[in-house]
Amino acid sequence: MEDKARRSMITAAMSAPYLEREEEFKLAYRWKEFKDQEAMHRITVAHMRLVISMAARFRHFGLPMGDLIQEGYVGLLEAAARFEPERDVRFSTYATWWIRASIQDYILRNWSIVRGGTSSAQKALFFNLRRLRAKLAGGSDPLAGPGLYKEISDELGVSEADVALMDSRLSNPDSSLNAPLGDGGSGSADRMDLLVSDAPLPDEVAGEAIDVERRANWLYKALGVLSPRERQIIAERRLQDDGATLESLGESLGISKERVRQLETRALEKLRVALVKENPAFLA
Repeated sequence: MEDKARRSMITAAMSAPYLEREEEFKLAYRWKEFKDQEAMHRITVAHMRLVISMAARFRHFGLPMGDLIQEGYVGLLEAAARFEPERDVRFSTYATWWIRASIQDYILRNWSIVRGGTSSAQKALFFNLRRLRAKLAGGSDPLAGPGLYKEISDELGVSEADVALMDSRLSNPDSSLNAPLGDGGSGSADRMDLLVSDAPLPDEVAGEAIDVERRANWLYKALGVLSPRERQIIAERRLQDDGATLESLGESLGISKERVRQLETRALEKLRVALVKENPAFLA
């Protein structure tokens, strides 16, 4: 049903009469000045063949032709809304850019689940890689090897790494991480099972937790060699997320900030000696 409707639409578009330059100007003026919907309709109908022709250029990206035409029509409407007839430019020339931009934006949003082509250079690479490879390779297989990456990167102003990455994306379709490996039986693994995790191994997590607890106990015992004032300084300066300043500690203890610094230095040295004495591996 959809194919039949699309064929009917294409047939109607191809049979629509062309607009002469003077008629096109009058219709565009009526729309711009008086928002004449009939004038807008006649302009867009007369240029639907341009939309279809433009959409056909992008059919090799594997997206439904009907969707490409629909997105191109959105671009055509945008062009009609913005067209300025007094600039003495044919509407088809102006609309071509909007139609192409609308179709390309749709392709970039829907061709892959991984968003690509976010910059103008990346968009140019996405839409021109195959063409440039075929041209530079002299008609040979346009996707055969990375030998032309340097020439393409110079042509489009992108890095060779970007060319290689885009080539890989265009050569390989998206694959689901939940797709089963092997024959897909009940015991087969998914692709996700083969992903390498950056998280620590369970034994590493357990070992780290044990080490943290052991070192905390060592530190707690070592604090016993400090005087009450030294312990307060170390606790507020070193054992809190937001350590107190020398000045604020000096005010609370009734001493100068230089004296606080001296006491802190002495306390740290006493802690180091106590820790190394009782646990030689602590600073290893």
